[in-house]
Amino acid sequence: MSQATEVKLYKREGAYIPRVAAVHDLCGYGKCSLGVAIPVLSAAGCDVCPVPTGLFSSHTAFPGWYMHDTTEILPDYLNAWKGIGVEIDAVYSGFLGAPEQVDIIRGIYETYPNALRVVDPVMADHGRVYPTYTPELCQAMADLAADADILTPNLTEAAIILGEPIGDAWGGVNISNDEAKRLVDALLEKGAKNVILKGVQRGDGLIRNFVAGRDFEMFEASNEFVPYMLHGTGDLYCSALLAAVMAGRTMAEAVRFAGDLTHDAMLVSAQQPAFEDRGVSFEPLLGRVSALLA
Repeated sequence: MSQATEVKLYKREGAYIPRVAAVHDLCGYGKCSLGVAIPVLSAAGCDVCPVPTGLFSSHTAFPGWYMHDTTEILPDYLNAWKGIGVEIDAVYSGFLGAPEQVDIIRGIYETYPNALRVVDPVMADHGRVYPTYTPELCQAMADLAADADILTPNLTEAAIILGEPIGDAWGGVNISNDEAKRLVDALLEKGAKNVILKGVQRGDGLIRNFVAGRDFEMFEASNEFVPYMLHGTGDLYCSALLAAVMAGRTMAEAVRFAGDLTHDAMLVSAQQPAFEDRGVSFEPLLGRVSALLA
């Protein structure tokens, strides 16, 4: 079995600019989803092709948010791509607006069978499912997870994918290495090829991610725990991870780059007014993403 320091999921060649279909919602205020994926992946020299799964006025922690579900327009939207010969090197999905969107993503997989499949199963955290997610949508997301080349759940999302119970009594932040390995192995067994289980906290000043693949054993990547929550950090982590992968970095390099960038962006964020509502401030750090190509 290989080491994670040897495993590369994308080979960057010459001056070629890879195209990434980013299947996420578009949020007007409160930086997350496409508002994070587009600049981060662009900084890594990727051509980002958005597929908007919903339009939000703001992230859902703000009162009175508005959502427009785009499911009905997506088949025509994507058929138009076929008509002009769009080629895609990676399909990166996040927040979804309806169960039917999983079938639409599978259609993208069929159109681009050689594209890398990255699934960030954005649907829950700390034992709570997000307000727009129905049981049907959670099940559809769990089914999609089995198709992933890279799957990046937090602990609550991992439980949903595996059909295990969640709830307030299970905060989903403090588990042992053995339990992390059980969850990661179960996600691999379900079909995902590489898994990053995010956000394990043990009260020791660290936040841990556990990483394993079919070609390498599980390892742990940790960063200093920052004692506040920001919207968009999960989107930033996965976007930075994919940026490093598409730059030709190994899985070990990509995981550590994503963790470091997300940690440092949280520190930058704390210097901004109303930062806990505003979302993660990554903009001053985009030069580090561009440096992946050096």
